[in-house]
Amino acid sequence: MRHQIKKKILNRKRDPRRALLKSLAVNFILKEKIKTTEAKAKTVKPIIERLITRAKNNNLNNYRLIHSYLQNREATKKLLENIGPKYKERPGGYCRIIKIGPRRGDAAPMVVLELV
Repeated sequence: MRHQIKKKILNRKRDPRRALLKSLAVNFILKEKIKTTEAKAKTVKPIIERLITRAKNNNLNNYRLIHSYLQNREATKKLLENIGPKYKERPGGYCRIIKIGPRRGDAAPMVVLELV
C-alpha cells in the first residue's frame, strides 16, 4: 500500500528525476535565483533548504555530505563559504517562490525561486 508517500514524480523515472533535481539545486546555488515551473520549484526547495542547513556548520563531514549530493566543487564551495554563514542565525526558510505567470508555449505556471 502507498500510504503517506509524498513526492512529486514530475513525469520522469527515478534516475532522470534525481538528475533533474540535482541539476536544479546546483544551478540555484551557483546563480542564487532560477526561473522554473511551479512543480519543479516546490520539489527542489526542501532539498536546497536541507543543504543550506548543513552548510551553516562548515566542517569536513558536512562538506562530504553536501558534495556527495551536488557533485560540483564550485557549488559546494560557494554553499559552505558564502551561503551557509549568511544564514547562520536564521532557523529556516531560506528560499522564496514568487509566481510570475504562465509560460507562453504551454501555459505551465512559472515561478522564480530565490534566496531570501
